[in-house]
Amino acid sequence: MNIIGIESSCDETSAAVICNNKIVSNLIYSQDIHEKYGGVVPELSSRAHLQKVLPLVKKSLDEAGLKLNQVDLICATAGPGLIGALLVGLTFAKGYAYSCNKPFVAVNHIEGHIFSGFLMDDKPEFPFLCLVVSGGHTLLLLVEGFTQIKKLGSTIDDAAGEAFDKVSKLLGLGYPGGVKIQNIALNQKTDFADFPVAQCKNEFDFSFSGVKTSVLRFIQKEFEKPENIPVDLLPLIAASFQKSVVKALIDKTEKALRRFNIKSLSLVGGVAANQMLRLGFQELSVRYKKKLVIPDFRFCGDNGAMIAFRGMQLHEVGIRNSLDFNAYPSLKDNTFIN
Repeated sequence: MNIIGIESSCDETSAAVICNNKIVSNLIYSQDIHEKYGGVVPELSSRAHLQKVLPLVKKSLDEAGLKLNQVDLICATAGPGLIGALLVGLTFAKGYAYSCNKPFVAVNHIEGHIFSGFLMDDKPEFPFLCLVVSGGHTLLLLVEGFTQIKKLGSTIDDAAGEAFDKVSKLLGLGYPGGVKIQNIALNQKTDFADFPVAQCKNEFDFSFSGVKTSVLRFIQKEFEKPENIPVDLLPLIAASFQKSVVKALIDKTEKALRRFNIKSLSLVGGVAANQMLRLGFQELSVRYKKKLVIPDFRFCGDNGAMIAFRGMQLHEVGIRNSLDFNAYPSLKDNTFIN
């Protein structure tokens, strides 16, 4: 079976092809135009998707050695994400499916991330504990099957990646914040300042708005303005902040590890590329003797391969989406996070 997956939920345009359960193409265009604005500008994102989606689809099919009508299933991200950006990929995919008379499946972006570990040779084993960490989402999940996903906790305010972006902007490091903070914090002491992370009523929920505010208050107290921070102290502040966020993610995951009987552990999403977080999960895996699956860096961020794979799973359980004029389909019947 030949499957194409199209991803356009934020600032990456991606098209990937899976042939007979093997990834034969996974092309990603990252929009660097947003860097000078310190974050993603939705209108610019949508325009960039419009420019890139057709060339990427054509190139991905060329790499797979396929023609347009040789694709058996067309999948696209339908949310969550930036509405304008999502509509570009969705309407393109629906038009493609209509023109070739092929089935179309709308995919939940988060579920694409959840099962991105299955793109690896060594795959998660059910049931597994999954931490989804990205710029817009932070969720802790118990995954019992491809259609059985139990939400244990989520963020009640800022997502972890969002906190990285905001603190990076505050420190004058730029966007994307996760990469900037990780780079400047490398090999630095992590006890320069204490930035507490708020506790939540639900023991598995996350809150990162407070730690961002804690960094701001520290800067105001010690230096009055961010521009007054000595250059040699920026890495120490960044390292202390990173430690607080990573510790909160690992502590909640460890609490769930103690509570639930699982076979494996998975870390997914854009923030899963953070080296300190990956090392923390490796330590958890060893300590609790659980198999650990973290996708390769190319599958941590938004990518078409995870959308194609998730679409394939949904197709196998009989899910199809109509090609009517409602360009933004409901994900009610396509989403299994409970």
